[in-house]
Amino acid sequence: MNLEILTPEKKVFSGDVYGVQLPGISGSLEVLEKHAALVSALKPGKLKVLKDKSNHFTYFDIQGGFVEVVNNHVSVLVEGATELEGK
Repeated sequence: MNLEILTPEKKVFSGDVYGVQLPGISGSLEVLEKHAALVSALKPGKLKVLKDKSNHFTYFDIQGGFVEVVNNHVSVLVEGATELEGK
């Protein structure tokens, strides 16, 4: 599955991942390979990128925005995103 995290200024992350956990407006959600098509609003919070099936992951602190899932491609469009060190 391909994930892109985009802000108005730049592309923060792009690559193949196992999954992603997102702070949705109505609660957290997780997107894995072959997820149904989806568009959802996101609230500020932590986004977790699952790089593979083992425990390799990265966190981003995001501001509000949207996520779109179509054909194993996840686009996260947010006002701001910062990779967190030390998780």
